[in-house]
Amino acid sequence: MRKSSAILAALGLACSSSAFAQDAPSPNSGPPTQGIPAFLLQDPWPGMKRLLILADVQTGFHHDSINHAIAVIEQMGRESGQWVSVIRTDSQVVTKAPISGTGERYGGRWINARNLDYYDAIFFLGSGSGTLSDEQKADLLSFVRDDGKGFLAGHAAGTAFFDWPEFYELIGAPMESEYPVSAMTVLRVDSDFPGASAFPAVFDYNDQFPITPVTFSSDDVNVIFALDPDAMTEEQRARHPDRDFPIIWSDNYGDGRVFNLGVGHREEVWDDPKFRTMVTGAIKWALGLVDETGEPVTDAE
Repeated sequence: MRKSSAILAALGLACSSSAFAQDAPSPNSGPPTQGIPAFLLQDPWPGMKRLLILADVQTGFHHDSINHAIAVIEQMGRESGQWVSVIRTDSQVVTKAPISGTGERYGGRWINARNLDYYDAIFFLGSGSGTLSDEQKADLLSFVRDDGKGFLAGHAAGTAFFDWPEFYELIGAPMESEYPVSAMTVLRVDSDFPGASAFPAVFDYNDQFPITPVTFSSDDVNVIFALDPDAMTEEQRARHPDRDFPIIWSDNYGDGRVFNLGVGHREEVWDDPKFRTMVTGAIKWALGLVDETGEPVTDAE
């Protein structure tokens, strides 16, 4: 028994160099990883694009559709085989700083949390003023503007961070108000944008549609879908005397890509195959998998 134990101990020491991380990183690179099994330190999704679904609604309105939207986005990634979704309902990972544990058990320890450097795009489904620190806000903007990553703003994003003007420079415009849930006529403005052709040139759609401030102009972004002013009532048109009613658009923010999805209030919308095709195209564009016409992007590009 003693001999067997000695052999097992020797084997354990012999394999520790490959099975466990031996050297703690420098103080600036994150919490120590000494003693952590190597397989835990490896990327669990090598070669995949990584989408962070962020749904922090602690300070805002809790849309019923968010739960279903998260599930659909994650499912579409798995079905496509082109991206993996990481879901968070808090904002801890919105940082470029190393992430360590807190509390008595995990304080200062490695906790398998990956910061913004790990992700290729964010799908933001949050609302309200949020919980981000000033440093986190700067890191989020830098993630898109400087790192050339993607940001998809969900339906409620126009009501988020209303006390942070730079956020609306990122997404294009806030949601000043909205029309009551009803069927309205929508125009497909950019037929070439990835996934947009899933919808016809003109169609009626039942959802809650956003109203942007009158100071916002479609000339500032690439409008993909807009409400048809000719199909509106006089009262509806009066919300924008200039007849400018964009509801879905794309834009560049520095070196990054931004997609603003003004619809998706009703969870039934997320079950519409056409809507899913459109959102899939937008995600692939935000991740850098395709260009603005849907053509694949090669590594050389």
